[in-house]
Amino acid sequence: MARTGTEFRRVARGVKRRLRRLAEPPVPQSALRLVPEPVFVISSVRSGSTLLRVLLNSHPQICAPHEMHLRTLTVGLSKPYTKKAMSELGLDQRELEYLLWDRVLHRELVRSGKQIIVDKTPGNAGVWERLHEAWPKARYIFLLRHPASMVSSLLNNRPDRDPEATVKEVGGYVDAVEAARNALPGLTVRYEALTERPEEVTREICAFLGVNWTPRMLDYRKGDHGPFVPFIGDWSENIKSGRIQRARPLPDPEDVPEPLRPIARAWGYPS
Repeated sequence: MARTGTEFRRVARGVKRRLRRLAEPPVPQSALRLVPEPVFVISSVRSGSTLLRVLLNSHPQICAPHEMHLRTLTVGLSKPYTKKAMSELGLDQRELEYLLWDRVLHRELVRSGKQIIVDKTPGNAGVWERLHEAWPKARYIFLLRHPASMVSSLLNNRPDRDPEATVKEVGGYVDAVEAARNALPGLTVRYEALTERPEEVTREICAFLGVNWTPRMLDYRKGDHGPFVPFIGDWSENIKSGRIQRARPLPDPEDVPEPLRPIARAWGYPS
């Protein structure tokens, strides 16, 4: 079927747009991300991520705010012409969301006056692929804890929880953490080691991040870490105490829920 003059003109306009874009200089990296190398803690809930956060935030060069929940910040293109206008700029909804996420991190980093920002939101484990897409140069700390200990912590914190559903919830998190750990470079840290040998582990983290270790990291009571409240971090009395407290003893292998035994073994825990 022969094309009409209108169709030919539409095709010609499309070709001209593509040629114009090819002739345009590429967007410089500085215009893509204000924070090119953020640090993300990839972990499950009840894995000790708030403790790790406040230890990092006690460093004079590291800003580790409360959970940022970036994945829930979305952008709406409410009109057809909005989408068209952004398309002409080479921006789709995903990239617009990345720009928003990046701006939030940059604002917090500038407010802190520090050089490195860390986000420890447990939900990041489920969107690690998007984080990697948004920040190809991001760095990752994988925080592990015995999966059965996470279940116990959740149940102790909320006795009304359903045990089977809690095991399933933790299983989803730890599977996502393991997938990220297998796909991305980074540093693996164990909660049990962090609480037992905090200086050794924080020194290792500092070396990974390229900053000098300071004993200030081990006394987080002296810093302002924001409120310890639900939905943006741990709010237990343990974390509010300002002291690093030893992890509970590891559960006996026979007490590990069956669905969590494979990942517990994969992480080197007796199960």
